[in-house]
Amino acid sequence: MKRINLILLGLALAFGLFAFIKIQPSGAVVGTNVGNVAPDLKFNNPAGQPLDLYAYRGYYVLVDFWASWCGPCRGENPNVVATYKEYKDKKFKGAKGFKIFSVSLDQDPARWTAAIKQDGLEWPDHVSDLKGWSSAAAQLYGVQSIPNNFLVDPKGVIIAHELRGPALGNELATLVK
Repeated sequence: MKRINLILLGLALAFGLFAFIKIQPSGAVVGTNVGNVAPDLKFNNPAGQPLDLYAYRGYYVLVDFWASWCGPCRGENPNVVATYKEYKDKKFKGAKGFKIFSVSLDQDPARWTAAIKQDGLEWPDHVSDLKGWSSAAAQLYGVQSIPNNFLVDPKGVIIAHELRGPALGNELATLVK
């Protein structure tokens, strides 16, 4: 009897574990580790229009978590801007190009849009649910500190995480034709 109970318990635990793992039709695991397919993000931009991360398949995409009130984020923004300017028009191996998908953990839309302008974040892809640390995007990606980022390849697979300073440019340089 104990053996049957152990087998049933093992099956229940295994089933519970698989309930938390999302598998794509291709067999790839959706998650936030390098090698996982990046979870989709669908949020509004400052104008209230929805943007969908999965719409950028075919590009290398930096999913960049930040906020207007975050000093380290604002300090990192010049690096991100410089890298964007350097790589936005480059030709990449097996990709249409490079995009940045900025996810703000702001709660105040005026401060968010002012920081975008002040920091020269010229790319068009900015989203937020304006819930601060309760952001659904931060929860989905397990973001507990910012700045934080994930570099996603043209198939939607995370290929790098936490690229700050020159590390982002160095990584992108290896992907250019």
